[in-house]
Amino acid sequence: SFTSPLNWDTQGGMGISTLFLQLVFILKLSLTHPTFPILQIKECNDEERGRGYLVSCLVDHRVNISEFQCNQYITKMTSIIFSDYRLICGFMDKCKEDINNLHCGSINVGHKDVHTQGEVIACLEKALVREAEQQQQQQDHVRPIKEECQKAILRVAELSSDDFHLDRHLYFSCRDDRERFCQNVRGCHCCLHPKKKKSLTFKYSRDYCRDALTTRQKLISQDYRVSYSLAKACKVDLRKQHCSLDTNLPRAREARLSYLLLCLEAAVHRGRPVSGECQGEMLDYRRMLMEDFSLSPEIVLHCRTEIEVECQQLQTLIQSADPGADYRIDRALNEACESVIQTACKHIRNGDPMILSCLMEHLYTEKMVEDCEHRLLELQYFISRDWKLDPILYKKCQGDATRLCHTHGWNETSELMPPGAVFSCLYRHAYRTEEQGRRLSRDCKVEVQRILHQRALDVKLDPELQKRCMIDLGKWCSDKTDTGQELECLQDHLEDLVSACREVVGNLTELESEDIQIDALLIRACEPVIQTHCHDVADNQIDTGDVMECLVQHKHQKEMNDKCLVGVTHFQLIQMKDFRFSYKFKMACKEDVLRLCPNIKKKVDVVICLSTTVRNDTLQEAREQRVSLKCRKQLRVEELEMSEDIRLEPELLPEQKKQLSPRCHQRIFRLQEVEMSDPELDYQLMRVCKQMIKRFCTEADARNVLQCLKQNKNSELMDPKCKQMITKRQITQNTDYRLNPVLRKACRADIPKFCQSILNKAGEDSELEGQVIACLKLKYADQRLSPDCEDQIRVILQESALDYRLDPQLQMHCSDEISKLCAEEAAAQEQTGQVEECLKVNLLKIKQEACKKEVLNMLKESKADIFVDPVLHTACALDLKHHCAAITPGRGRQMSCLMEALQDKRVRLQPECKKRLQDRIDMWSYAAKVAPAEGFSDLAVQVMTSPSKNYILFMIALSVCVLFLVGLLCGRITKRVTRELKDR
Repeated sequence: SFTSPLNWDTQGGMGISTLFLQLVFILKLSLTHPTFPILQIKECNDEERGRGYLVSCLVDHRVNISEFQCNQYITKMTSIIFSDYRLICGFMDKCKEDINNLHCGSINVGHKDVHTQGEVIACLEKALVREAEQQQQQQDHVRPIKEECQKAILRVAELSSDDFHLDRHLYFSCRDDRERFCQNVRGCHCCLHPKKKKSLTFKYSRDYCRDALTTRQKLISQDYRVSYSLAKACKVDLRKQHCSLDTNLPRAREARLSYLLLCLEAAVHRGRPVSGECQGEMLDYRRMLMEDFSLSPEIVLHCRTEIEVECQQLQTLIQSADPGADYRIDRALNEACESVIQTACKHIRNGDPMILSCLMEHLYTEKMVEDCEHRLLELQYFISRDWKLDPILYKKCQGDATRLCHTHGWNETSELMPPGAVFSCLYRHAYRTEEQGRRLSRDCKVEVQRILHQRALDVKLDPELQKRCMIDLGKWCSDKTDTGQELECLQDHLEDLVSACREVVGNLTELESEDIQIDALLIRACEPVIQTHCHDVADNQIDTGDVMECLVQHKHQKEMNDKCLVGVTHFQLIQMKDFRFSYKFKMACKEDVLRLCPNIKKKVDVVICLSTTVRNDTLQEAREQRVSLKCRKQLRVEELEMSEDIRLEPELLPEQKKQLSPRCHQRIFRLQEVEMSDPELDYQLMRVCKQMIKRFCTEADARNVLQCLKQNKNSELMDPKCKQMITKRQITQNTDYRLNPVLRKACRADIPKFCQSILNKAGEDSELEGQVIACLKLKYADQRLSPDCEDQIRVILQESALDYRLDPQLQMHCSDEISKLCAEEAAAQEQTGQVEECLKVNLLKIKQEACKKEVLNMLKESKADIFVDPVLHTACALDLKHHCAAITPGRGRQMSCLMEALQDKRVRLQPECKKRLQDRIDMWSYAAKVAPAEGFSDLAVQVMTSPSKNYILFMIALSVCVLFLVGLLCGRITKRVTRELKDR
């Protein structure tokens, strides 16, 4: 027993003589040359005698020894051999030079310090680990260990892996800590297991124990066989899964722990059988790799400077550890998220891969704690960059990935299809239509949507987005650090982004339009509205834009909170940037856009283009609409959405329009033209007049709602707010005949006939400020319009006579005079023509010629029809009924009737009517002097509307008769010519 190293201490033996030590060494050396038969171990028959190879082989195969005494002898031999490196399997011959070069001890003859024997091997092991970490950094001071010595070092570590005592350096460094933390463990090798190492590593009292354990772990990462428990548990599985390709090369790639784990995990992911004992060992060593990055030489090599920029091998570590399959492997995540798991994910079995998915679903919610949030995002950062690290996604989609994306095995990579590109390939196929073919399976599509929902929570979880948009994030969104703000910022600056980033953001936004569930933050904010109003569409497994359409329709419900309202409005604004961002609109109108509106990308321009085409086809009564029926239906939905927010379709007051650029003014005019052609698109009108429409216009066609409201505007039952809104719409319509579809249709022949000069001067899509309508008014006074056009102009004249704001020309030219002469009348809440009457009365005081001309035009128009003069019509209503009831209204007939009654001594008119008539005669006389007839037609109109019409006509007829009689009596004035001259 004196030969047993267990009786020695690194601090004892100082009194032992040199001779005694020499005798002990000789005895131990002789024991390594056994003379007993070794036929039981056939694998060792060919080993060389006398150099330690035989004992090494016996130790390696001692589990196959059935005889008790032989087994006991081999066990005793291992204790002797591992006390001196010179007795171990040719170690002396292979590592002599390296020991001297690395100054790991002395092997000179006669120098046998037993206290350094374990330290020599420890020194070589540390040098081997250090070389693995520094070999690719090309450092001059690093002395590489010879290949044969490297094999010998790993072989020694492998042989000593099953017994804690056989690693002399580890035993003497950690024996006190072993008694503290592993005292209840039977046997000795168990303390080297990761489960026990964890206690020693984090709780030990001495640094040299920690260093010894770390060195051992690093050796395991280089050769899995250094771990006795792992090699034993997975021996059969490694052979079944063909994970050991070359057993002759212990330092080859196939021997690395990472390769072993990747190979076995690939088998597990493919559904191949791997023993439970082996999977348990794999779980422990995956956790070991996650807890200390320095155990992976690749990480130390590439990540020493900056882990996120230069580290390309960190992904390999994550794949080797595979924490996505079991979150408990990530010790930091497990501890940080324990409280969240217990509350939010308690319904999921412990260790289930769905735990991570559950944690992601509760990211940025009240149940999430800050520390867990950080740890979760750290892990998801890597999982999002390799689709295989999500075990559920890989299980459901591995067939689709092979079929559609030409991927390889779980632990195999391809330059043509790197791991980060596989998911992009999957989601491109996830949203294909049946016509496009090659779609994902239903189960895979569900998982792809789940991943997309999780990635939308943070831009760092979308590798493609972060890679291509890093510069733009810093340039435009450096101050947008709150949850979800970075993506919203990129969408807001879509036109300013570089092309690569703009493409990624555009594709993501287009994807969101089809499945708004991807925007998890918006869905959480809008949950009350969805549950109350949109639960039917939200329950559908496949969303095709129905949820967002429902949210837009219920934007003003009481359940709508500020966050949801802001999110929905933001999404609508983003949709305006590209018609592809509206899924339903894109699917319904894609062919029409390509055919009718090529090279137009912005949604608002596309809507205007298609709406203009529909309107023109309707006005021209085309046999067949160029825009398809399904597109026309969706077009109305888009127009309604655009009209309900000033940011989606600006509705600006006239005084604000003057401050706009020509291009903006043109854009607004186009939108107003679309809105006026279909009142249902007028969100404000439909909202304010909702009850009045039900009361007065239930039977009216949808496109004639505004016309119906105008006809009932002065009803006693009309709501004041609705009446005010109708007046605003009338003001807008009277600025340009194109904004009044009824007038435009009725006067389509009269406008080019009488007002072509105005059209020639005007620019395309620019407002005419009422010039064409003013032109038609004058022709109405001349009684030259077609019947349909005349009816529409009469309505406009009657309405503008009651409210000066409905006459754009009058308001534009007479604004100063109105403020000076008629301020009180203009301030009246109810306009009944008092401003127009004020201007007429103060005609002599008006100094601006443009305003005076407008007032004279009003007088001229009033002569054509008494209904155009509301003050006169009100004053003479009874007289019209008594004296002119049989006279057909229009063309000045009733006005002539009243004038004749005024001149007839036998007729007694009402005093007010008589006074108003006399005032009008004076005004007309003044107007005739100030603005004489410009042509024969104006002269004829003045004669026909003159109070002395009969006298003038009599004098004209008398003059004609006199000229005729003079001609008859006086004969020919010219010289008579003879027939001969004519015939000649």
